[in-house]
Amino acid sequence: MRRAGEARPVTPAYLERAALHYLERYSSSAENLRRVLLRKARRRLGPEGEPEPGIEAAIAEVVGRAVRSGLVDDRIYAESKAGALLRRGSSTRAVGMKLRAKGVPDETAAAAVAVHEPDDLALARRHAQRKRLGPYRRPPDPAARDRDLASLCRAGFPYRVAALALEAPAEEPDDAEAWPDLDPAGPHG
Repeated sequence: MRRAGEARPVTPAYLERAALHYLERYSSSAENLRRVLLRKARRRLGPEGEPEPGIEAAIAEVVGRAVRSGLVDDRIYAESKAGALLRRGSSTRAVGMKLRAKGVPDETAAAAVAVHEPDDLALARRHAQRKRLGPYRRPPDPAARDRDLASLCRAGFPYRVAALALEAPAEEPDDAEAWPDLDPAGPHG
């Protein structure tokens, strides 16, 4: 019987179960799954336990099986993650950095962003709208322009794009302006 605090063995079966449990809840890249399994193995061994040399090979085998079975596909993961981040208004630079942080290769990350054909100005405006910056601030505060510009630049947008995004957006025409030949009082005056 195992005592409390004693290291538990890390077996290939445990790694397989841990990988399937993680993939049931989250989408992942192959490198991210490898990192997660290594972290779980170290946690299971406890603070005094050292990972055995065979652990990394077992993790590589589990990740390889997940890739071969189609549970893990870096391209699909990158396209899905990039689409979600771009819809939120993240900059293409920020999206690339987040994908690389999850272990997606540079070429795959660049291709995933390109699939969505992002418009930097539209993304910057979406980000400004979500964060209530510039013209989306209520009540408007022209004195906050420099802070808003800095916020957009920190989010990964180039200075020129950030400055354009903070300009007042084109106003949507009212129905009466869109149809000037119609009398607002109605057809019977």
